[in-house]
Amino acid sequence: MRNIWIVPGIVMPIVVIADQLTKFRIYDLLGGVEGNSIPLLGDWLKFTFVKNTGVAFGMFQNFPYVFTITSILISIGALYFYRTQLPNQNPLVQLTVGAIVGGAIGNIIDRLRIGYVIDFIHVTWFPGIFNIADACISVGVVVLALVLMLHGEQPKQATPTTGEALANGGEQNS
Repeated sequence: MRNIWIVPGIVMPIVVIADQLTKFRIYDLLGGVEGNSIPLLGDWLKFTFVKNTGVAFGMFQNFPYVFTITSILISIGALYFYRTQLPNQNPLVQLTVGAIVGGAIGNIIDRLRIGYVIDFIHVTWFPGIFNIADACISVGVVVLALVLMLHGEQPKQATPTTGEALANGGEQNS
């Protein structure tokens, strides 16, 4: 059995690094001033600096500590669910879990470091301004749901317990 943590273990830090680097760059570029904006594709796409104390796309503002704790617990729960319930041998499931948890970690870092999440991707016809982490979480959840719906319930491969592995002369995989 392949190690189920390799793909998420690669994807998570890539998402966190991309998210944090873009936020640092946007902060410098727009001076950290809320509402400052740079058009990218006319009025269709802009970088607009926003301090988000809520959740994705600016919903539920002014509860930063609640969302920090909740985000940490959800991330831990997602990893546990991935390990115990999801078809974790599926590379697409591995990729999406890495993107979802990496995105959550990126936003948790902001909340712990500065008390809010930096959002900046402003698609003017779309409600809300978001960041790389939000996009990874949202796309990851949608793709994961589609994979689970299209492939049905495929039980994950059972991992032998230490005792079973030793009794069979094999190794335990985790």
